[in-house]
Amino acid sequence: MSDLYEFQLTLDMPDSLPASDLALLRWHLGESREESQESDAYPLLAARGPAARIGGTLVGDLARGGRGWALTVRQEVHPDEFDRLRELVEWIAARASTCGNIGYLRFLEQDVPDVLIADPASGTAQRLPLTSGSADRDLIPDPWG
Repeated sequence: MSDLYEFQLTLDMPDSLPASDLALLRWHLGESREESQESDAYPLLAARGPAARIGGTLVGDLARGGRGWALTVRQEVHPDEFDRLRELVEWIAARASTCGNIGYLRFLEQDVPDVLIADPASGTAQRLPLTSGSADRDLIPDPWG
């Protein structure tokens, strides 16, 4: 049994994102050689290559596009990282131009992920559990059943 989770983000951020915000994102993506101000900090979105346990590959990319900046991330995370990850996701959500579903978090041994919802207007992000058999399941219509 493993404690790993699959973590994914896919969202857009405005073209007007300040240089300091871009620098922090790039640091978390492992694209910067600068040291963190915090002694125990490490990039949370920097893993690349084959995933150790969840299958597929680990990615993290920030690219400028027609709607500003596009961010796509897929990482394996451990619950010990959840506090720092939650802070980062809330920080990203406060700057996002994407409203609503921005990603998900799925325990390795589960089939159904928890959805990550952003509300840039309030600068918040929420984790919405959609566990099999829960009342929340009705929030996503089932076209087959």
